[in-house]
Amino acid sequence: MRSLSAQAPRRDPAPSRVAYRFQRLWLTPVFRSLVRTGLPSFALVVGLGAYLTDEATQDTLDAAIADLRASVAERPEFTVNLMAIDGASDGLAEDIREILSLDFPLSSFDLDIDAIHERVSGLDAVASARLQIRSGGILSVEIVERVPAVVWRTADMLELLDAEGRRVAAIDSRTERPDLPLLAGVGADAAVPQALDILAAAAPLADRLRGLVRMGERRWDVVLDRDQRIQLPETAPIIALEKVIALDKAQDLLARDISVIDMRNPVRPTLRLAEPALEELTRIRAIERGGQNR
Repeated sequence: MRSLSAQAPRRDPAPSRVAYRFQRLWLTPVFRSLVRTGLPSFALVVGLGAYLTDEATQDTLDAAIADLRASVAERPEFTVNLMAIDGASDGLAEDIREILSLDFPLSSFDLDIDAIHERVSGLDAVASARLQIRSGGILSVEIVERVPAVVWRTADMLELLDAEGRRVAAIDSRTERPDLPLLAGVGADAAVPQALDILAAAAPLADRLRGLVRMGERRWDVVLDRDQRIQLPETAPIIALEKVIALDKAQDLLARDISVIDMRNPVRPTLRLAEPALEELTRIRAIERGGQNR
C-alpha cells in the first residue's frame, strides 16, 4: 500500500492564465457591451448586407417600392389637372405653355418644380417666377414680366429692352412700339439707365427727338429731325445737353442751319453748319474777297 505522499497531486483550483485574463476582460464594461451587443449587431449587419446585395432581392425591393410609389402618386389628392399663369401677357403665357409642354393630368410626383422654374425664368421677358401646386390640382405660375423701356436697333434686328438693359423680346418693325424711345449703336444696351436719364433731360426737345446713338461704346449723340445732332461728352452728358437747351431757348440755336452741335469739349463747344448754309457762307465770303480785290 502506497503512502499518501505517493498519490497523484491535487488539481490547482486557481484559473489558468488565459481564463484569468478573460475574466479580467469580462469585468470591463466596454468588453461586455462589445460581446453582448456589438458582435450580434455586426453579424446582423453582415447578414442583412449579404441579403440586400443579392440581385434577386434588389429586383424585388425595387418593384415593391415602385408599386408603392405608383399607388400613392395615383391618388386624386396628388393629381394636377391644369396650369394657371398669372401676371403674364397673352404672348408670354403662350410661350410658357409651349416650352413646358405639360400633358395634364399629371401626378405631382412627376413634376420637377425646380426644373420648371428654371425653364420659365430663362425666358427673356420673365423678371421672376414663383411656382406652387395649389389645392384643387392647379399648378400656379406667378410671373413678374419685364417692362419694355426702349427699342434698341442693332445691325441685324430690333429688340425691346427694359430699364436695366435686359432683353425683353425682338420686334419686326419700329412701328410695333412707336411709344418707346429708340437707341442705336454697339453697347447701347449696357448704358440704358444713362440713356433714360438723357431722354428725360431732353424732354423740351421731345417733338423733334428721334433717338440716341451710342458712339464708341462710351458716349451718346442726340439725334433730332432735320438731320441735326448734339454730340454729348463722355462725362456729365446731361449738363452739356441742358446748356444746349438753354441756348436754344435764348437764341433759337436749333432753329438755325446747324447740322452738329459738338459738346464733347464743354469748355469749347463747336457748331457745324448744314451743307446749304455752308455753301451759302462760302459764296458770300467769295463775293466779299472779290470786292476787296477791286
